[in-house]
Amino acid sequence: MNRVVLLGTKGGPAIRAGGAMPTSSLLDLDRRRVVVDCGLGVTKALVEAGVDLKTLDLIFITHLHSDHILELGPLIHTAWTTGLKTGITLFGPPGIAEYWAGFMASLSYDNTIRVYDEGRRPLDELVTVRTYGEGLVLDDALRVHALRVPHPPVKDAFALRFDGSKSVTFSGDTAYFPPLGPFARGSDVLVHEAMLTEGVDLIVARTGMGEKLRAHILAAHTPVEDAARIARSAGVGQLLLHHLIPADDPRFTARDWQNRAAAGWDGRVTMGTDGMEILL
Repeated sequence: MNRVVLLGTKGGPAIRAGGAMPTSSLLDLDRRRVVVDCGLGVTKALVEAGVDLKTLDLIFITHLHSDHILELGPLIHTAWTTGLKTGITLFGPPGIAEYWAGFMASLSYDNTIRVYDEGRRPLDELVTVRTYGEGLVLDDALRVHALRVPHPPVKDAFALRFDGSKSVTFSGDTAYFPPLGPFARGSDVLVHEAMLTEGVDLIVARTGMGEKLRAHILAAHTPVEDAARIARSAGVGQLLLHHLIPADDPRFTARDWQNRAAAGWDGRVTMGTDGMEILL
């Protein structure tokens, strides 16, 4: 079954009672199981999406902000303790190898004793870490390309395009970036981050932060109207709004997102929610 599952749809690292979880997604395509980003809650969300953690295959990280990697190590470790025996390939931007080495060091006692006491194959033998940059990342039955996107002050932030029998593009975290249109051209689904600019002041007030946070959000993310413009220029089959800013403010509803998107494109737009499944 080819599908995209939104495991967490909230932009930013904070979580609140009854709210959405930070960013992570599942792509099942042509019998390849791909996790894109690993925000807090990704492990349980995968299980609830019907995934046997022993079948994890590929993990891609778009950039190293905490809301995209906080549960990366714990996901892989939990898959291992669930019975993982086959390899996982982890693709990430520069710095991903250092992250993984640090995580393994933090769990060195547990890892060692489980190998000794439970007869497990050492976890480091099951995980291959690959650092990627812009261009072709994977070239087999599933082809993956990366495009560097602007997400200041992060230098190494990437959009990812997956091509098999279907095509799915993830924007990653990015400011409005017209080159994403050609990059995503013809995708069946474009999973694009989206921001309601009128909600930014509410986020700043809720967090108790000041002008620096406001300036970062506005400089590093894409208004929903502009995400729709990217979908229009790309000619995609569906725009799936993701990494929502704000995701958990009751003053905004799906109608607000739909109306803003309609200003940029008259195609099919879906506001993402945690656990949403899109069949391909």
